[in-house]
Amino acid sequence: MTTLPNSASPFRIGTRGSPLALAQAHETRHRLSKAFDLEETAFEIVVIKTTGDKVLDRPLGEIGGKGLFTREIEDALLDGSIDIAVHSMKDMPVAQPGGLVIDCCLPREDVRDAFLTLGGKGLSDLPEGTVVGTSSLRRKSQLLHKRPDLQIVEFRGNVQTRLKKLEDGVATGTFLAMAGLRRLGLTDLPAIPVPVDEMLPAVAQGAIGIERRADDHRAAEMLEAISDETTVSRLAAERAFLEALDGSCQTPIAGLADIDGSSLKLRGEILRTDGSEAVDGGGSGAVEDGPEMGRALAAELLSRAGPGFLAHH
Repeated sequence: MTTLPNSASPFRIGTRGSPLALAQAHETRHRLSKAFDLEETAFEIVVIKTTGDKVLDRPLGEIGGKGLFTREIEDALLDGSIDIAVHSMKDMPVAQPGGLVIDCCLPREDVRDAFLTLGGKGLSDLPEGTVVGTSSLRRKSQLLHKRPDLQIVEFRGNVQTRLKKLEDGVATGTFLAMAGLRRLGLTDLPAIPVPVDEMLPAVAQGAIGIERRADDHRAAEMLEAISDETTVSRLAAERAFLEALDGSCQTPIAGLADIDGSSLKLRGEILRTDGSEAVDGGGSGAVEDGPEMGRALAAELLSRAGPGFLAHH
């Protein structure tokens, strides 16, 4: 075993500064300290401000899409300021910068979306014309596909910011991820989980990925001890699906892989940005064939959708 960190020379964990990002970094630190029987002081959490955290008044797609929550953190990883970086995998572009890898995921949380109104109403209870806030193009497209009568407004910020916007009447309802609510201990909020059959989640929703330098053998060895192989396999299929579709924040794509024994079931959906049309499909096969299944499903949906379906509007 390579040299373990200690409080004099801590292992540095890079993260964004949002409450959810910090909760994920603390979970990573806790799992590492337990796996190696180390004091938590052997790990230092380093908060890095990203472009996505600084610009809150414009849609993500306008200022650069995915990568906005990762670029500065990855720069710190490459220059050696931190040893590992903890990410929400649904925010991660499918390609990592040269010299960096993500081969560790923590056990996945609840993958479902949650719908939140101050009165605890579900989606089906909303009257025609109700205003719903979301910054997610996927959620917007899925919602308009089911309920074209609703109005959608741009809604960004952490859970507290969104609750304040609901209180101020900016919108009646909004979406959050169940995983985030659970990790933040906010399960008492009047949020109603949306079944995946009604709203397929974002690729990698609910999963925490840990990035490291490809040549850092100590980090590789430490992360191997806490990596959840089932989550890694599920994400390999989902992210291959996303990559084959050239997924970005400007593209409404949903995908979910589930594993039962040695079998993997994959479902995927692509939508027009205005929700006017959705194409979905799925299949199952051996776990190790997940990435191949992801690419095949992407090809099938694109061929059924026809040319220009995912063109940015």
